[in-house]
Amino acid sequence: MASNPAFTAVKIKFGTSGWRALIADEFTFANARRVSEAIAGHVLSRSKQPTLIVGHDPRFFSEEFARTACAVLRAHRIGVLLCEQPTPTPAIAYEILRRKTDGAINFTASHNPAEYHGLKFSGPDGGPALPEVTKDIEARCETIAPSGGAPGPHDMLEGVEMMDARPTYLARLAELVRFDAIAKAKLKIACDPLHGCGAGYLDRVLADHGIAVTAVRTNRDVLFGGHPPEPAEEYMAPLRQAMKETGAQVGLATDGDADRFGIMDAGGAMVSPNHILALLFDYLVESRGWKLGTARSVATTHLLDAVARHHGVAVYQTPVGFKYVGELIKQDKIALGGEESAGLSIRGHVPEKDGILACLLVAEMVATRQASLAEQLAALFRKVGAEYWPLRVNLRLSEELKQRTLERLQQDFTRFAGRQVAQSDRTDGTKLVFANGEWVLLRLSGTEPLLRLYTEADSPRNAERLAEEAQQWIHE
Repeated sequence: MASNPAFTAVKIKFGTSGWRALIADEFTFANARRVSEAIAGHVLSRSKQPTLIVGHDPRFFSEEFARTACAVLRAHRIGVLLCEQPTPTPAIAYEILRRKTDGAINFTASHNPAEYHGLKFSGPDGGPALPEVTKDIEARCETIAPSGGAPGPHDMLEGVEMMDARPTYLARLAELVRFDAIAKAKLKIACDPLHGCGAGYLDRVLADHGIAVTAVRTNRDVLFGGHPPEPAEEYMAPLRQAMKETGAQVGLATDGDADRFGIMDAGGAMVSPNHILALLFDYLVESRGWKLGTARSVATTHLLDAVARHHGVAVYQTPVGFKYVGELIKQDKIALGGEESAGLSIRGHVPEKDGILACLLVAEMVATRQASLAEQLAALFRKVGAEYWPLRVNLRLSEELKQRTLERLQQDFTRFAGRQVAQSDRTDGTKLVFANGEWVLLRLSGTEPLLRLYTEADSPRNAERLAEEAQQWIHE
């Protein structure tokens, strides 16, 4: 079959969390077939009779892309379980483990804007595919003709089994979360799935346990209200309004595929995901009696380290990407693992980010401790004897400036922006830790065309000042 020159240049590249691209530009049906064909070859190299789950989020053409993958997999006689509705990434992860499948293909671009689509591949452990797996899939894509060789989206669907992940996943949440404590405290909750997969999951499980919950933006909107389905401060006005109208003490939000969380405190103030991770780690160690450590990515707050020291447990640092944290969940080495980009999971659960679980644990913590998140954070700072204020800035640089910056970051630093460097860390990007415990990290995003700048200091202003100094260094 002759290749179409228009597609020959498209190179499939998996980032921190799957393959993402613009719809109708690189994310096309032809390329979705190529990736599905490559995944089929990969799983067949590891199992003679594999079965995969195929899921999708509520984005434009999600169902059609999912059916395309099903057709390719069935052409290779691979067993297929197709989610009958938009399904959260953590629910798919749980079903992989429960059903003992060989993994899952999930069509989602997570928190990216509506013009993007994406594909996540998970292995039989329920976690995001590790680099050696995605490299194999990428290599296989290179050998597949751009026009495919695989069937169209409505062929070869015979034998596809439909599945609903919701009942069993919600039942699992009931084993992990103390809903009775939330109900007993008569906590009022507002939740916001941002038109994503969390709709019908987060609100449903709370209501099923008799908890007062008000939900906004639960309908399908492939444009996500005109902004990315990301639970960030600038997109949270509807949730803040719902809290004000109902007197809710906590606001809970999830992103497009419900693997990330966003938390709003009483009064409508957003709480940093970094602070939520530290609060929940401290709470789980105390409430569950888990004398286990924590895992964090290199970009995540050192407040977790301080909490770990307080409890006398270990800290594991990983590169950015939850797949690395998930490995420690699987090994039962940690009570909680998380990333500053609002992803976490806990002991005994899936080795994948679970934004729904994160939200529910926050609700339980607020109900049990009978204190606002701001009050709890102040108490945690007192407990560990210091304050930690992280900051992240997304930098859109010219290609020339970005390359120059990356080259300059390869040097051995003794000073940076007039500060004495106590430690250099190249786990992922370049992280410089200063004598007073403040730090700065510069790394390329694995999901977006950005250079990310992270800082942490003992006050919000000092974190901002450090970020300003780092940006001045970049533009020198």
